[in-house]
Amino acid sequence: MKNNKEKKDDKKVRSKRLSVTMVIVFLLLLLLIFRLFWIEIVQGAEYKEIAYKQQTINRIISPKRGTIYDSTGLPLAISSRVDTVALNPGKVRYSSDKKVDSDFLAKGLAEIFELEYNDVLEKVNSESSVQTIARKVGQDKITKLKDWMNQNKITAGINIDEDYKRSYPYGNFASSILGFCGTDNQGLWGLENSLDEMLSRNCW
Repeated sequence: MKNNKEKKDDKKVRSKRLSVTMVIVFLLLLLLIFRLFWIEIVQGAEYKEIAYKQQTINRIISPKRGTIYDSTGLPLAISSRVDTVALNPGKVRYSSDKKVDSDFLAKGLAEIFELEYNDVLEKVNSESSVQTIARKVGQDKITKLKDWMNQNKITAGINIDEDYKRSYPYGNFASSILGFCGTDNQGLWGLENSLDEMLSRNCW
């Protein structure tokens, strides 16, 4: 049997272990509270912006069509990289999460893409989830748009989606045979239509 001294020592050891355990639990709890504070308060705006972009951006993915060549290997129909610009009306935001004024937004987009202000304003004030502003625009205008967004700290609501534009290097040559495509890059006539499935898979 343990004597009184041994019992007292065991009690001290258990008490010490319990104190250490409580200190560790307290420190872990303190770290958890600090982490929650950091995420909610310090990084809250950043995470909110990321979540907002993930929830509101609708991507328009247009496949690149295959090239049509003649018997000598000259390209008769090709696809060039362009972009389509769309926005989520009413959800265009500054980095501060403040909503961008409709008039300011419409004026900026109309100037960049050389569009009628009233037509753009109608789209900006639309209640639909997505409105296309400009289709198949070149990189020069996309650069202007990105510069304008950066200068005004607009970070959400305007979508720049990869797209392709169909063109014919030799103009109307063999146009009755080649046919043409619609705005969605789908073949509507001639070879563009009859070989649409193959061209859409970029097999040529």
